[in-house]
Amino acid sequence: MAVPETGARSARDHALAVLRVRGAALGAALLPAAAAVVLLAGGATGHLRGDGWDALRWTAAAVAVPVLAAAAGVAAVIAGARPAVSPTVQIDESAAPDLYRLIRDLADRLDVPAPSAIALTPDCDSWLEDRAHTTRGRRLPRPGTARGAGAPVLVVGSPFLWWMRVAELRALLAPIVAGTGPSAHPDIAAARRFVRGLDAAVAVAVAVRGPAPKRLAYDFAGWVSRLLLRAGASHAAEMERMVAAAAAVRAQTVDYGLRVVAQEQVGLAYAGWDRLLTRVALPAWRTGRWPARLDAGVVSALTELSRRDRLAEGFATRLGERPACDLLEEPGEVDRQVSLLAARLFHGGPAEPGPDWAPVDWQEYPEEVVDRIWRSEAARLFAALRAAEHPTLTELVDRLAGAAASGGPGAPSGGGADALAARIGADLAREEAARAGAAREAGAIPLPVPGGDGALLPPGGGFPLQPPRSGRELLAEHITAAVCCAAVDTAGAAPGLDWLDGPALFVDGERRADLARPVLALAEDGDPQPLRDWLAAVGVRPDKPIRLV
Repeated sequence: MAVPETGARSARDHALAVLRVRGAALGAALLPAAAAVVLLAGGATGHLRGDGWDALRWTAAAVAVPVLAAAAGVAAVIAGARPAVSPTVQIDESAAPDLYRLIRDLADRLDVPAPSAIALTPDCDSWLEDRAHTTRGRRLPRPGTARGAGAPVLVVGSPFLWWMRVAELRALLAPIVAGTGPSAHPDIAAARRFVRGLDAAVAVAVAVRGPAPKRLAYDFAGWVSRLLLRAGASHAAEMERMVAAAAAVRAQTVDYGLRVVAQEQVGLAYAGWDRLLTRVALPAWRTGRWPARLDAGVVSALTELSRRDRLAEGFATRLGERPACDLLEEPGEVDRQVSLLAARLFHGGPAEPGPDWAPVDWQEYPEEVVDRIWRSEAARLFAALRAAEHPTLTELVDRLAGAAASGGPGAPSGGGADALAARIGADLAREEAARAGAAREAGAIPLPVPGGDGALLPPGGGFPLQPPRSGRELLAEHITAAVCCAAVDTAGAAPGLDWLDGPALFVDGERRADLARPVLALAEDGDPQPLRDWLAAVGVRPDKPIRLV
């Protein structure tokens, strides 16, 4: 289709510049062969006769053959390489007819081709992705129309569906859907295919294994692909910038006022999603459980965040409007699929549920996750402490306080606490290595996820959500777990879930958030008195044995 915007015309100019890089590479590969053909033709017609011309003909042919062979090999690698597809949950029209109708109507209002399909990503982002090299997905346009042929897939961040209202989602997606207009232009589409092919060839060259001749051939193909990418990088970047600018201009005619509100909700959703992953989901994943309703958890986390910080005016009124997840026929099942994909991407879990990788509902989270974490960490702590057969808090506090006393003034934790933290860290590292090995055997992350350098993530790799914890942090965390176990066993406390902070201890129905300070006093300063005072205030019996896993 014609794209009249100035930005789109500039995008086509940069696309043509990218295609000129492709043409120049093709010309360089064919030049020796062309010279050889001219020389051979001259000899056959009797115009270029003599020993000098014969030597030149043979030299040109000798150069042309290996150059053509090398060019054919590089072209084969580029053509055979498949660009990485973002891991997503595909949504068929039968599973979300209202959502498809919304996107189709939006494309009609923008006068652009409708996306070819809709998919969800377990992240706070949305984009268009060309999947012409795959066979997945259904056409979105109306039956009987040719529009949308070859159109990209619309990938939508799943947290947006649960947190945003329908009108907000439409406003948010307007500039993204508008991007299908430039995508339908043949020059822009060809330039993008060329760049994606080069990217894929680089990734293949990095990942290839085998005999030395094979590796050398792929290394050469990767070197040529990188060279071409560098030659067209600036034009490709400008092309995408111009496409985005043209899409933004076109989308200004649709829900412009709501888009400001929607962008505010994007930031809020990202904050809640990040908090939920790091504080709530990650502890569960480490125990072999994956929360099956992460997107529903985003709503709870953001509701709690808004209640605490009063982030939004008219918050209750907004929640009364129709949520975008109502556009799905079975939002619970979609949430479950997205939640499993999130666990695979961000932690490296197996592709399917199993005995050691089971889904957990939110109402089961305190017992299935929080209590399990506390018991296992308390067991690891007492094992590292080489405690008695029936360990107690009294023994733990006395041992750590004694380590501080032996260190003398100015060395509050002494060598004993440091050695204990080191043993805990070593034990934890062994356990995590064993889990990673089991995950690899179970086929974790068998997905073409591109890494930062174009390489693919290894099976079971995942994306790190938190920086490594120090020895002191691990020690304090394990002391907290032992105290919480004792509180549950002897003081009627209960494990619970805080939507923003993760595992929490509840006493008489109220969350106790005052345990961190006395634990740090013991772990870092070797001072047991603040913790003893806290135990007495809560009614914990430190002399009673702690039940471990």
